[in-house]
Amino acid sequence: MTVIEKINLKTEGLTDIIDITSRIEAILKTNKIKDGIVNIHCAGSTGGISSIEYEPGLKKDIKDFLEKLFPYKDNYAHHNTWNDDNGAAHVRSFFIKTSLTVPFQDKELILGTWQQIVFVDFDTRPRSRTLFITLIGD
Repeated sequence: MTVIEKINLKTEGLTDIIDITSRIEAILKTNKIKDGIVNIHCAGSTGGISSIEYEPGLKKDIKDFLEKLFPYKDNYAHHNTWNDDNGAAHVRSFFIKTSLTVPFQDKELILGTWQQIVFVDFDTRPRSRTLFITLIGD
């Protein structure tokens, strides 16, 4: 059986890291599928889905590390193509990826003790985002 749900988010951009674990858990609880996998997907090329220990220090470390690797202030060829300023967002999304798949059993995500699922908005401005949550299982 397959079920597709949506999560809508308002973001701040500039590597805004949002814990979405509880929203995914709520979707698992309200559906008939007991065991399987859940795929979380951002339809867009300036966001990312990952799992981290969601805490302020690590959120800052991730933002700082990505800024060292892919600075927002750099001039990306993408800027010339579209006359915009979000080349770093596209490059960050390329490395972090726009989807993550996690198994679940008895309607519970199989995650480590300190592991949460996060959406990261890399764009250079606040956005409204839609995440697609696909449950596959029985």
